Amino acid sequence: MRSFHIKAGGGLVASTERPTPRPSAGQVLVRVMATSVNARDRVIVAGKYAVPVPTGRIPLSDGAGVVEAIGEGVTRFRVGDGVMGTFHPDWVQGRFPGWGELRGTQRDGWLAQYLAVDEQSLVAVPDRLSFEEAATLPCAALTAWSAVRGVGPGDTLLVQGSGNVSLFALQFGRLHGARVLATTSSAEKARRLSDLGASDVVDYTSTREWGARVHALTDGGVDRIVEIGGGADSVAQSVEAVAYGGQIALVGNLASGGGMELTRFFQRSATLRSVSVGSRSDFEQMNRDIARYRLNPVIDRVFAFEEAPEAFACVEERGHFGKVVISHG
Repeated sequence: MRSFHIKAGGGLVASTERPTPRPSAGQVLVRVMATSVNARDRVIVAGKYAVPVPTGRIPLSDGAGVVEAIGEGVTRFRVGDGVMGTFHPDWVQGRFPGWGELRGTQRDGWLAQYLAVDEQSLVAVPDRLSFEEAATLPCAALTAWSAVRGVGPGDTLLVQGSGNVSLFALQFGRLHGARVLATTSSAEKARRLSDLGASDVVDYTSTREWGARVHALTDGGVDRIVEIGGGADSVAQSVEAVAYGGQIALVGNLASGGGMELTRFFQRSATLRSVSVGSRSDFEQMNRDIARYRLNPVIDRVFAFEEAPEAFACVEERGHFGKVVISHG
């Protein structure tokens, strides 16, 4: 089979031939049909990730494909089934067990033609979705779904920016009947966010105190905020925007949240909750929502398998609106 791997010092080695794996007991062999690139993937491939990643590792945590063969004892899937990998391979259900071994870092990822995977680390592709659409779901979509879980009719939700988690959070919030507001940095992105259902969009480049603006637009603040990255300035504005008794769902760890004004936060009687993607059980619940409401993931571009380096460059440039996908077909 052909696969890409991370070279010494960072970057992708052009696709090379490797032996096609064989499924062990409890595993299935997946013929990978599509993968998607997350922001963390570009950091991993660049050699700048917080966790050491060995040279030669196959990257990407998110992929979808077809079961090609099954190992002894497999009961959850059959040859021909469409499947996706879970972000946390060992988190099946219940409380977060901690950061175990993840694909693309401690284990080989999905940027290959075939992958042998434990059956417990897979879920079925939702009805109606293509493999390209399914490949967008394991990290960004489930993170968003977990961040907005419990939001419903009559609630207000704020999503920050137009990154992948925010776009999915906007879609899930609207599907569940909430009023969704968004922040962004340009008129074009504001238009596209409105097209997806945002009731109000605040340009944070021209409205530096956007938290106060959101508080005013909602006559008292929003019930839930999807806080992307956790930078000090952003968290401070989220505290201004949140309603009394509201919740800030902290996604990712792109910047330090130092400098948070705790007095103001406690005055709001708000809750700060970190989001660690979700379990396999959460993934399956989310997929039922996706099938029921016929949600379509937003995809910016689809690259061919041999164009994987260009896909990473596209994410690096940060000009995309929606997921960047690699088709392995």
